Parts: sequence; C-alpha cells; structure tokens
Amino acid sequence: MSCGDAFAPYRFLSQIPRALGWQRQFQRVHPQTGKVRYELAKVKPGSWLGRHYLYLQFGLLYLGLCARILVINSNRLALGLWFTVTILAAIAVGFLYGGKSWCHYFCPMAPVQTIFAEPNALFATQAHVGDQSITQSMCRRVTDDGKEQSACVACQKTCIDIDSERSYWDQIQQPQQPFIYYAYVGLAVGYFCYYYLYAGNWDYYFSGIWTHQENQLDTLFHPGLYLFNTPIPIPKLVAVPLTLALFSVGFYGLGRFLETQYFTYIQDRKQVLSPELVRHRMFTLCTFSIFNFFFIFGGRPLILLLPLSLQFFYEGILVGLSTLWLYKTWQRCPERYLRESLASRLQRQLSRLQLNVAQFLEGRSLTDLTTDEVYVLAKVLPGFTKNKRCQAYKGVLKESLEEGYINTSSSLEMLQQIRSELDISNEDHRLILEELGVEDPELLDPNRQRSLENLVRLTGYRKALERVLSLQQRSAPQIDVKAMGKRTIQNLLSQEPESIQRLGREYSVTLREEEEILGNFDPETMILRRADLLLHRLADLIRCYQGLNQPLLHQWDAPLTLLRATVRLKKRLLVTGLLEILEHLAPPSSSAGSTATSGGFEIALTLAKLSPTILQDLLAESSLLSDPSLRWQLRLSPEILALLTHPSEQVTTCSLELSLGEITTHLVALVFEPNPLIQSVSLFMVYQLDAQRGREQARNLVDFHYQLSPLVQEVATTILEPATTSALELVSFKILRKVSVLVQ
Repeated sequence: MSCGDAFAPYRFLSQIPRALGWQRQFQRVHPQTGKVRYELAKVKPGSWLGRHYLYLQFGLLYLGLCARILVINSNRLALGLWFTVTILAAIAVGFLYGGKSWCHYFCPMAPVQTIFAEPNALFATQAHVGDQSITQSMCRRVTDDGKEQSACVACQKTCIDIDSERSYWDQIQQPQQPFIYYAYVGLAVGYFCYYYLYAGNWDYYFSGIWTHQENQLDTLFHPGLYLFNTPIPIPKLVAVPLTLALFSVGFYGLGRFLETQYFTYIQDRKQVLSPELVRHRMFTLCTFSIFNFFFIFGGRPLILLLPLSLQFFYEGILVGLSTLWLYKTWQRCPERYLRESLASRLQRQLSRLQLNVAQFLEGRSLTDLTTDEVYVLAKVLPGFTKNKRCQAYKGVLKESLEEGYINTSSSLEMLQQIRSELDISNEDHRLILEELGVEDPELLDPNRQRSLENLVRLTGYRKALERVLSLQQRSAPQIDVKAMGKRTIQNLLSQEPESIQRLGREYSVTLREEEEILGNFDPETMILRRADLLLHRLADLIRCYQGLNQPLLHQWDAPLTLLRATVRLKKRLLVTGLLEILEHLAPPSSSAGSTATSGGFEIALTLAKLSPTILQDLLAESSLLSDPSLRWQLRLSPEILALLTHPSEQVTTCSLELSLGEITTHLVALVFEPNPLIQSVSLFMVYQLDAQRGREQARNLVDFHYQLSPLVQEVATTILEPATTSALELVSFKILRKVSVLVQ
C-alpha cells in the first residue's frame, strides 16, 4: 500500500504534467563538450522540505480534519472547494517536482500511510526477499507488449514504495517518527472525542447527524464545547483546532513518556533490547490500537446500521487480522531484516555458482528455502569450497555496495553475520573489498552517494534505453543491444535524438550517468574507462608510497611499516587488474590497427613507466607457476609483453622530496580505509604532521561512523581531548603502540 494507492486519484492527477511533458527542468551544460542537458527538478534531501516534509504533511492533515469538522462534513460547496484546491495542488506539485513528490512530500494522507503500511502489511510481499525487479508500490509503466517497466526517478532517498521495511528501519531513529506516530494517535482520538465534547454525549456522533447538519456554517461562533451540562464560551472555530492540537500534543508527550518507561523497565529486568527495538514495539502497539479504534469505534455510525450478527462478525474479523499483524510485526527487528536480506543475496550467488544442490533440497528450488535453511545449506554443501565461499561473499558484498546499503567503512560490521556463516575472516573481507575496487574502481568511490532508489532509477533507464534501441532496429528486432559497439549505439542515437533525450528527462539522468550507461553498452569503451581509472589510482598510490618514505618521517618508521605494506599490496592488485585488462584488450589474434589494440599499447606503455618494479615481480612470479594458463607470458600478446618488459621510452622518475602538505593529503586518503589498523596509523600520522587537520579527521570519524573499532576509537578520542594542544608521542596511545611493536 502506498499514498498513491490510498489516495489514487490525486496520485494520478499529479502525474498529468509528466504525461504532457510540462514538468519543471534545470538546464545542465557539460563543462568540456558544451552539450546541453535538461534534468527534472527534485526535492533535495538537505533542503527545508526534504528535512521537514513529515511535519508539513501532518500539519496539512491536521488542517484538513479541522476543516472537516467545521465546514466540510455537511457543506457541498466547501467539500467541492476542498477537492478542487487539493487537485490543483497535486497538479502543481507534479509540475514543480518529478516522481511521486506529491505522495512523498505533500499528501496529507502520507502520515496515515507511514503508520498503517510500515514496516509491512500482513499479506504483502517482502521486497528484500526474492529477485523481483518491480517491488511493492514502486513507480512503473506498462510497455506496448504488456510488460511492467520501472519508472522510478529516485525522488526520495529511502522510498516506502520500493521497500517499506527498509524505509521503516532507516528512519525509525529520526526525531520526526515518534511525533508522527504518537501525535497521529492523539489526532485521531481527538477528532472523534470532539463530537462528545461538543454535544456532551455520544448520541450526536453515533446518530450520524453531523454528516448532514445544514446550518453547520452558522455554528462556527457558537460555543464549541459542552461539558458537565454547561456550554463553554469558546467559539467552535477556536475549540476545534484547540482540541485536536491538545490531543495531538498530549498523546505525543504520553507516547514519549511510555517509551522511556518501557526502556527503563527493560534495563531494570536486565534484558537486552536496543532503543530502536523498544521504539519499534511502541510504534507497533500504536498502529494496532489506532487501527481497531478507527475502524471499530470511528466507524460506529455505519456499523450500527448492520444486523447485530454482522456487527460482531465485522469486529471479530478486524480484531483477528490486526492481532495476526501484531504477532508478526512484534517479532521483527533490524537484525532479522538484515539476515533475510543477506540470505536472499546469498541465494542468488549460490545459483550462479551452479553447485549441485538438488540432493539437499528434496525437490525444492533455492528460492523456496527459508533464511535459516540457506545458511545451513551453505555449510553442508560438499563442493562449496573456501574459494567458492569467497566468490559468493564477494557477490553479496558487491550487491550491498551497489544498493548503498553499506559503504566501505560500515561493511565490516554490517556483514559480520554472513561472514560468520560462511567462515570468511576479516582479512578475507578486506582483500575481497580491494579486489572489488580493482574490478570496478567507481564502486568504492566515497564521493558517489549510492542508494537502492538510485540503482532502481538507473536500471530502469538502462532497460528502457535497451528497448528503444532494439525497436529502432526494424530489420533486426532480435538484436542483442548489450553486444552493440560504440558506433552502432551512436548511429541509433542519431536516428531519434528527441526520444532518447525525453527518456533521459523522464528518468532524471545526468550527463555523467548517461555517458557511463552508454559506455557500458560498448565493452571496449567500458574497459578503457576502467583502465583509465585504475591508472589514475595507481599513480596516486605511487605518490602516496613516496610520501610514506620521506626522510622527515624516519622517526615514525614503526607505525609507518604497516602503511607501506598496505600501499604495496594495493599497487600489486591494481597492476594485476591492469594486466587482466590488457589480456582482453589485445588478444594475439587482434589486428594491429584496431582501437582495442591501440588502447592496449597505450595502457601497457603507461603501466611500464608507472610501476616497473611491481610489474616485473608479477611477471617473474607467474613464469614459475605450474599451471601454464596462469602465466602472463602466455596470456598476453607478444607485442604487449614486449612493451611491458622492454618499454620503448625511459622510465620516468619522480622526485623523492614531497612537501608536508602533499604527504598529509595522501595520509588523509588512508584515514577512511576499511582496515582499522590503517585508519588508526593514518590518523595518528596526520595529527603528527598537521594537528588541526588531524583533529578534523578524528571528528569526521567519530561523527560519521556509528561504530569504530577500539583501536581507532582510542586514537580519535585521544586526539579530540580538550587537553591535547600539541603533537602526541606514540606512547600516548597504548593500543596503537602495542600493535606497532608487534608489526615490527
């Protein structure tokens, strides 16, 4: 269920500007090519609206309920005016912002959706389990051949329509959430209780006379409260908003008080329950209570029209279903969601490994297994060797990074459970992370903010583009778009540039994203781009290694030993990745004039100049391998091998003297490495060379990393101590000093 489902007409109307192509757009100009591109306007997460939209929606819901009691309930003109204003507002928002911005940021019914649809409905599918590409209520369109296609433009960071439970756990600790839940309960209770406070008894509400009271506007300035058989001289125009506000604020305060008391009770009983799980259970009770109150008590005027037997049947069905939901939801927790999500990813990786699992499944498929069964299967499979376990874990790690579910810093902690199940060590995790950085350098780029919503948007755009390009090939409708070359892609784009540009606007694709996606259609372009990124990273690491070997750092040789070893390992991985690229770019059968071969020659020349020592070491080590298929001398073409072993130009050398600022910059880049030892030593060295910059990096680690290792925590907190005014010696850091001695 989504806001669009609960209030479908307004969602439909908000999409009219998109259907007509009238949405607000921003012009973007490529700084190098000068190419002009138009992008849809979207609500920025850091803007006022992006940070306070839940309060805005609740405020609109509050005003709507006040207006309903005062003028809308029995006044046709007021009701029509309300609908007209809301319709125009939905259309206006559809023009101003792309996607479901009306539903996510403005719709007054969104708080109701948040409460009744999260973390999951009783019979709803679970988006984090399975392999479906179109999940729950996410935006979609139906193509001419009747297939559903994603139409997501990532208008919200954590979208409830893509994965309601993920959105729930991501936002449960935000300060807006308890206000929405507790204040909504008060608002709903206050709405129905006002009829009692207005009339002095429940007969006025249960009779339903309030739905056709012809003189409703005439009562706005009459007494709005009737208590103890006495009218209170407060105009109804003031009494209604005052009553609803007091109930909302009162129930919010009551909810926070009960949440605190429940947490204290748990602590007193020595039970282990996190604050977010305590809040989750309070939210669950709120939803259960207000659901039954609204549909049983709030709907009483209509229920009383039914025969008595049907009244009991209706109420019994509601209580029974809501109790089942309560039982199911009460047991949910972030850890269980994570375990199920990782098990689903592991299922996909096991299926790709093509292991013989039929004998363990008794006729079932991998997708039929429960979460626990998947992990048990991974432990008992005889062919599931350490190498295959690492392959499966690598796939899970890659998917999690692509979806923005984890980052390089949090991956070690977040995936601890699955590593334990697969017997993967922390060191294996770091090596696999380094391999992923070589295979896809942009995957670990900290400057790229990844999210599931953004991945869905780009995947939808790619599939839509594949379909458009395939339809343009009238003579070859079965063409494999993924196998098209760069020239073929450019030819197709030139045939209908308007349709391609319109597609880019619909998915709010940036110039950089378009270049990357179009480049991925051409394997050659994709490989060359990857090689260029790896060469740049290799050059940075070489300069970093030079900085770590500067004479002025000699006094810190003990802690720097570990950093030097890490940088050497990274260089070896990058050189290995570049050799694999050369193997694909310049096979022995390729013609000398091909673009791939010429690109391979340039990469080989640059590699031979940048890192001749490590390159020669790898070539020499491979020549000693017993398996001929692993020897680089046989995997590379003779021309490429000649360039690598005997470069035509003299190897360039760099000055060993680097400035203090350059050395510090290289060390800062290592502060956010996933390895705690690298983090702590780098942070220590940054502080030694530039105390102010060291404190800034320590503050960044403490503020943006929810859980630091004891080693990093010690270094960061020691640096941030108020009494720390000058450089600290290694002896000031007890754990780091012991580790440095052991490394030596």
